[in-house]
Order: sequence, then structure tokens, then C-alpha cells
Amino acid sequence: MDSERLQQLLARYWSGDTTLEEEAQLREHFQNGDVPDDLKETAALFRYFSEGKMKSLNDLAFEPAVIERIHAPKKGGRLVALFYNASKIAAGLVVVIVATWFIRNEIRKSTPHEVVDTYDDPKLAFEETKKALLMISKSFGTAQAQAKKINMFNEAQEEIQRKTKDRL
Repeated sequence: MDSERLQQLLARYWSGDTTLEEEAQLREHFQNGDVPDDLKETAALFRYFSEGKMKSLNDLAFEPAVIERIHAPKKGGRLVALFYNASKIAAGLVVVIVATWFIRNEIRKSTPHEVVDTYDDPKLAFEETKKALLMISKSFGTAQAQAKKINMFNEAQEEIQRKTKDRL
């Protein structure tokens, strides 16, 4: 087969447009030993397909062979299974430990620290508390005076708005 015809058939083969007769021609051509260097891989592919067609499955021998392989004892099976199960348990424990550690740290961050007494003498603590409450009381008194001024300002503003509405 000439190289131009071979290239055309291959192009049609790769695009899936060949007929069965053309595919048979390609297989026959690649079975021969005189294949150009640029088509060596394609020839190997066609030879592989031909060898695959020659292989067949013997139905009488297949099923018993599969069942025998399933039930056959595995070499080192118990040791491998023991190691496999132990590694699964170890991985689970690692996950639980790491999760516990992360949760514990998050709880520590979100929980406020305990308040520690700063006074050993209850009378001294009482006196300091009285001072703090007196200071807060004075601050509330000052704030109340300021609030009265703001309230007076608001009343004046409302009076002005009312008079403006009456004029209109």
C-alpha cells in the first residue's frame, strides 16, 4: 500500500470513518514488517489489537479459577490485616485527640479568666467599694445635670417648631 493511501486511511481510522474492509487492510498492512519509522507505534497498536482478539476466555476454567483465588489463603494475611486494623484505630485516636485539643483551646479562649480577690481584709475591700460607688454616684449626678440641659434644649427646639407651624 502506498504511503499516501496509508495516511488517508489512518486519518479516517482515527476520526472513526473507516469501513470494516478498510480497517482489515490497515491491520494486514501493519502485520507486515516493512513499516516506516514514524508509524512504528501505530503498528504496535494494531498488533496489540490482533493479539487481543486471539485471546479468549475459557468459560469452563474461568469460574473455578476465580473461586479458587478468592478462597485461597493469602500470604501474611493475618499480619497485614492486624496492622491495617491497628492503623485504622490509631488514626481514629489521633483524630479524636487533635479535635479535643482544638476544642479545649477554643473554649479556653472564649471563657473569661477567674476574678481573683485583690484585698485580703474585708473591711478594706468594703471601704474601697464605697469609694468606687460614691465616684459613680457623683458621675451620675453630673450626667443628670447635663441631661437636664439637653432636655431643656430639646423643649426649646420643639417650641420653636410648634410656633413655626402655627405661623404657616
